[in-house]
Amino acid sequence: MNVILEVVAPRLLGPAFVVAVALIVKGYVDVGDGFGAGVIVALAIGLRYVTLGHERAESGLAVLRHAPAVAVGGLLVALAAGFFPVLSGDPPFTHEPGPNEDVVKIGTLELMTPVLFDVGVFLLVTGALVTLLHHLTRLTGARP
Repeated sequence: MNVILEVVAPRLLGPAFVVAVALIVKGYVDVGDGFGAGVIVALAIGLRYVTLGHERAESGLAVLRHAPAVAVGGLLVALAAGFFPVLSGDPPFTHEPGPNEDVVKIGTLELMTPVLFDVGVFLLVTGALVTLLHHLTRLTGARP
């Protein structure tokens, strides 16, 4: 493998997370993009797997071994955000807080249930794709 790739690939994960957070916070209009953010982070991790091989990629970033748990956690968060309003008698995916209610803000980020849903989708997509990458690199025995 190219020495430049071996140096750059492990360092792309930080910028990928920054772009992912930006997508979740703002998205294209007002709703975030958890799916796109998850794909961006998974691509950075995929480059890490391809460049370093599965042993070195996972030894350098141990959290990759827990990708299935991250995917399940993301699924539970997304489902909770979608169906929590049903407990109070509202239809699924009702946004909380509702119209004309005060919204908690962190800078320009409004903490609402769509943001929680996007975070859940981000975790689900990232966890599922990293699990797939893990099994594919083990199956092919890919080594740099």
